[in-house]
Amino acid sequence: MDRGLLAKAIEAILLAAGRTVRVRDLREVFPGISESELEEILRELSESYRGRGMRIREVAGGWRLETAPEVAEYVRIYLRPKPRRLSPAALETLAVVAYRQPVTRAEIEAARGVDSSGPLRFLLETGFVRVVGRKEVPGRPLLYGTTNYFLEFFGLKSLQDLPPLEEIRKLAGRT
Repeated sequence: MDRGLLAKAIEAILLAAGRTVRVRDLREVFPGISESELEEILRELSESYRGRGMRIREVAGGWRLETAPEVAEYVRIYLRPKPRRLSPAALETLAVVAYRQPVTRAEIEAARGVDSSGPLRFLLETGFVRVVGRKEVPGRPLLYGTTNYFLEFFGLKSLQDLPPLEEIRKLAGRT
């Protein structure tokens, strides 16, 4: 087997496996290739990944393809589960944040008339809302604002694309 094709095949196996692959397991796939040659190819592949977003590393008696530690947080954020539906409380809380941002939790609760800690926590966890700073008042409460994910989810280019608040009030029957 051509060495270049062998390296590509090993790389593909590491990607597809999603776990540590032992050299002896690779020998079953490539019976004519010695363990030492397979290990040499794995070391070469590992070297070729230096400085990239992925790396091939020897761990737990085998080799695996993994995310480079310096980009792991970005991958985690991207892979975060996307909510399917927002509860009425979450939607109402999100609307208050979107139209009044930056806004404190107390201001959200004053607008809604109920405790908003649960919906606000959900919106933070799902990436619709983020902490944008602290208000310059005693106690310095956190200020919340919407995220780019909020814009993407609702198909908006910017906050200026939000429907006018009066239109929302009419739809809700609060003229």
